[in-house]
Amino acid sequence: MKWSAATAVVATAITIAAALEIPASPSARVNDYAGVLDAASRGRIELVLEAYERESTDQVVVAVFRSLGGDDLNDFTNRLFERWKLGQKGRNNGVLLAIFLDERRARIEVGYGLEAKLTDAVASDILAETLAPRFRQGDYAGGIEAASRAIISATRGEYTANSRRGGRRPWLPLAYVVLILITGLLSAARSAAFRGRGGGRRFRSPGGFYGGGGGFLGGSGGGFSGGGFSGGGGFSGGGGASGGW
Repeated sequence: MKWSAATAVVATAITIAAALEIPASPSARVNDYAGVLDAASRGRIELVLEAYERESTDQVVVAVFRSLGGDDLNDFTNRLFERWKLGQKGRNNGVLLAIFLDERRARIEVGYGLEAKLTDAVASDILAETLAPRFRQGDYAGGIEAASRAIISATRGEYTANSRRGGRRPWLPLAYVVLILITGLLSAARSAAFRGRGGGRRFRSPGGFYGGGGGFLGGSGGGFSGGGFSGGGGFSGGGGASGGW
């Protein structure tokens, strides 16, 4: 019995040690911890995201990791969101595109203030139809840039979910409309419940392709200052999606 307990303690310690460490708040919008982007591609995507942030104050940030290190995708992304405090205080208008190469998984985490435009269904569609096909071909730079531009299009209210699938599945557009309506109703219910509680713990979902799981957001003035994100806080509404390639 004592040996089993000791083994469990050691196993737990190894798991904790292997878990992916949350990086400190970055000074860039494109953060390639896996080293898969060349300088030109990284700079080009950075300029796209910076220009949109100046235009709209919405903050879109990319983080590429080699591996989750045994961590849970949704939980790690939530913690990363909390640590980096994306978006503006009071507006919660940040988006995180997190990519994990070894697991071939990605997640779009959406701030509460952008959930009405960048819905779970739209985020899922961006991963499946924009990022995944390019990643399967090994075009990481192209996939990240295309997904970043699609996220921007969605936050502008210009992106149509399932727009790239043509007529292969004519019933899917209606399904997406229904899903978007349901997502909107759930988001409104979460918002009402959150205001009724005056705060509280962040919403979590068990995961899946149409994900939940939020995190903290913030920023006193948006953008980057002093070599990192400006401060602030606030809750996301639990929006986003996860997918693979």
